[in-house]
Amino acid sequence: MQSLAGYTLAASLFITAGISGWLVFAAIIVASVVVMFLVNLSGKPSVRYGIPYAVIARTNMGVLGARFPALLRGIVGMFWFGAQTYFASTAVALAINVMFPNHSAATFLSLTWVGWLSIVLVSVFQLVIFIRGIGWISRFLNFAGPAVYAVMVLLLVVLWIEAGSELIDGVDSLFQPKSLGTWETISAFVGVVGTMVAYFAAVVVNYGDFSRFTVSLSHMRRGNFYGLPVSLTFFTFLALFITAGSYIALQHGGGEPLTNPADIVGLVGNTWLTLVAAVTFFIATVGINLVANFVPPAYDLANLWPSKISFKIGGLITATVGFVIAVLWVAVIAPMGFGKFVDTLGAVLAPLYGLLVCDYYILRKSRLYVADMFTMSEKGVYHFTNGWNYRALAAVGLAAAFSMMTVWVPAIGDTLGGFGWIIGAFLGGFFHWLAMRGRVVIDPAATVPDAA
Repeated sequence: MQSLAGYTLAASLFITAGISGWLVFAAIIVASVVVMFLVNLSGKPSVRYGIPYAVIARTNMGVLGARFPALLRGIVGMFWFGAQTYFASTAVALAINVMFPNHSAATFLSLTWVGWLSIVLVSVFQLVIFIRGIGWISRFLNFAGPAVYAVMVLLLVVLWIEAGSELIDGVDSLFQPKSLGTWETISAFVGVVGTMVAYFAAVVVNYGDFSRFTVSLSHMRRGNFYGLPVSLTFFTFLALFITAGSYIALQHGGGEPLTNPADIVGLVGNTWLTLVAAVTFFIATVGINLVANFVPPAYDLANLWPSKISFKIGGLITATVGFVIAVLWVAVIAPMGFGKFVDTLGAVLAPLYGLLVCDYYILRKSRLYVADMFTMSEKGVYHFTNGWNYRALAAVGLAAAFSMMTVWVPAIGDTLGGFGWIIGAFLGGFFHWLAMRGRVVIDPAATVPDAA
């Protein structure tokens, strides 16, 4: 979340949700608690059995059918990688514009030469870090997280000094709610929660890839508490006040409030602050992008065709697709709205989460046959039909169709906008339960590892 894209999403929700800024703030906090609960559920099997999501998926999709959710997760990850690459490039462009002002405004695909150069530089930098290995990525992220908070606090201090006493009142007055009734207000509140959950959809599904490295369930839960409700509350507080402060102090009530902190910093008029902020936002966004959106698709692609696609080749494919998404962002993707982009990707992945939870906790009672996850024998519990569980595939497809309609069918979206992930996850689990009830045999002797 601690990236330019995360800030932009939060600021956009403050402006467009139609409810007060404080209600949006509360909704995002609620969303962080929901996400914590969700990842604790999806991460638990991997902590217990020490296996990643791609292997867990074999228990519900089949030993070969698990390639489908891996491919789906990989595609979504590549879209997110491209989006975050674009946002990181805005920080680079900010620095270039400060050092070399008055450049040509000519554009291609709605990008100036500075925009193109920035995307190329970010793409090459990310690829170099990726090639250097996981250790470099970890060290990079350990620096990036604290750095972005330091710069955001400094930016808020500068804006607060400029805005003065108007800032507190501005938080109440700037994000004026529409004339909504009680149900509309509740619906908008839940819609914000749903959109924020959708933002984390990719990580929520494959959280087992990270949780399997924790030593116990208690360690995982503690880390999720500090990393989600605590961290996200502070980040959202900064986003709320910086968005309001920039509008009061820098835009002087003109136009729509800015949602990208790189744009806000560019108006401050302090060259050194602008350069430091640009570098920090760039580092933070790239750090999160590598961990959440570069490495997982690289693994997913390698898992699809291990004999032909290595981890590094998967990374090259991800980088190429991400570059295309980044250069098309302004001209093609951004016009549909960032919220719709987030909800669409969330709606695609939501059924996979519902299916995973239903299968593991309800149908299999938390009991898995580890040996059968790694065999192609027809006698294996997870072989299903030629290695594929077609019933699970049908459940995911049907649920995804419903959740996508909440985003793209106006008649439905007007009422259920922002609910796509919630609906998709519930239906994914429900349809899977309908398709598989009575078909799952549980052997009491199946191993349930102890986990603190």
